[in-house]
Amino acid sequence: MRRREFITLLGGAVAGWPLAAQAQRSERTARIGFLYPGPLAVAPPRIEIVLSGLRSAGRQGEQVELVPRVADSDPARLPRLAAELIEEKVDVVVAVSTAAVRAVQAASTTIPIVAHDLETDPVASGFIANYAQPGGRITGVFFDFPDFRTKWLELLREVIPGLASIALLWDPASGVAQLEALQAAGDQLRLKARTLKVSAVGELEEAFATASRDGVDALLVLSSPLFGARPSVLAGLALRHKLPTVTLFPDFARAGGLIAYGPNLLDTYRPLGPLVGKILHGAKPADLPVERPSKFELVVNVKTAKEIGVTIPTSLLLRADEVIE
Repeated sequence: MRRREFITLLGGAVAGWPLAAQAQRSERTARIGFLYPGPLAVAPPRIEIVLSGLRSAGRQGEQVELVPRVADSDPARLPRLAAELIEEKVDVVVAVSTAAVRAVQAASTTIPIVAHDLETDPVASGFIANYAQPGGRITGVFFDFPDFRTKWLELLREVIPGLASIALLWDPASGVAQLEALQAAGDQLRLKARTLKVSAVGELEEAFATASRDGVDALLVLSSPLFGARPSVLAGLALRHKLPTVTLFPDFARAGGLIAYGPNLLDTYRPLGPLVGKILHGAKPADLPVERPSKFELVVNVKTAKEIGVTIPTSLLLRADEVIE
């Protein structure tokens, strides 16, 4: 996408800030790349949160130019967009998703990367050496809690005591880490799991229809910017096909989905700005501990449960942080 078009989309969200994305270049100007694989429409609030965190990190007196590149849900564009950011001579790149991190890695061997990756194990993937001291040029926010995979399945089992089969909605661009973890958790619980690959928003309808035709007991939506940016679309499809569905994103349940358990998605962007600020002030990503979400929400939609013909047990309602009647 073109920078002018993106800044127009941002509108007044950051226009009046000292950290304005449209700032004129000067000796003090720092350039921050932002590589986002999801839809263009949801990028501005994520960028605003990053800039807000950057301002809190002490860049008020200096000009900062944001250089955004948004793939608009087409992961095939990420390598080219990452190369464009390197050509723009940015000082650091905020890379959202596993695929975006890998695209920046391939485009440059030196650029510092602040990752936002809720899909993979950063140690197993080779992104970092460990959480306390990443040891390379990548730091950021990662969500790697293997026990969550089992918890999502256990939540479904509470609602459907005879749960025997599930469908896993998976975006291949997110990598295989969470898929393999869920498949292993399903095996432990003796569940038959069907993987449904979805690489584009246009494939969602058929995926839900397939799960419905197959007669699975429930559906689990894995983490991906493709899914996280579209809670209303996912909730609508789950409701239409009467599929009990659980996912990581609390907004899914608020939009009409059955259950969600995980961190507030926009809140996970808040640590990125301070990390970028530290790098701009001379810190090395190798020495900046990786952040992990620490607050999780269990949101249950009782109205949806009634519409699809399932009963939410009282024990689950009592544990929920939010119950939608």
